[in-house]
Amino acid sequence: MDHWEAKYQANTIPWDRGTASPALRRWLEADAVKRGRILVPGCGRGHEAVELARHGFHVTGLDIAPTALKLLEAELAAAGLEAETACADALTWQPATPFDAIYEQTCLCALQPEQWPAYERQLFRWLKPGGHLFALFMQTGREGGPPFHCDPGAMRTLFPATRWAWPEMDLERVDHPNGLHELATVLVRGFE
Repeated sequence: MDHWEAKYQANTIPWDRGTASPALRRWLEADAVKRGRILVPGCGRGHEAVELARHGFHVTGLDIAPTALKLLEAELAAAGLEAETACADALTWQPATPFDAIYEQTCLCALQPEQWPAYERQLFRWLKPGGHLFALFMQTGREGGPPFHCDPGAMRTLFPATRWAWPEMDLERVDHPNGLHELATVLVRGFE
């Protein structure tokens, strides 16, 4: 926690676009995200959480950094919106009930790769069967991190077809102002 809290307190958060991801905006415009309860793990300042609340979702923003959540709560209040927040470790936190959808953009790539299988299990537990995981996989093209490179082949192994339905279409490239890019896709949680 101290690492991420220090980043937010010093405002050294180069991954923050300052606005919601264009991928989320496209999914909302296409009505791909059905109204309901949605979780944003590693929400940070919460631009996506605010955008989802603005569109009528019941949003929970999860982050390990208290300062990030304070910034999100201030942005929600300024916009006259509401969302739940949870200050906790994504690898141990459990909601009272599963979510209809999850928006995953920055949490996976911030975790050490050896933690990814535990995080995948969390995502599976957090979602209702048939729920949608709106995922953006960070592409750094380099070793080390964070952010860590989320190779598409490794993501297919991490999110196996026995537990997650992958779309037939290619992953969509989403450029980031920091010079990196993400690959966007929507996975459906299986009924296992």
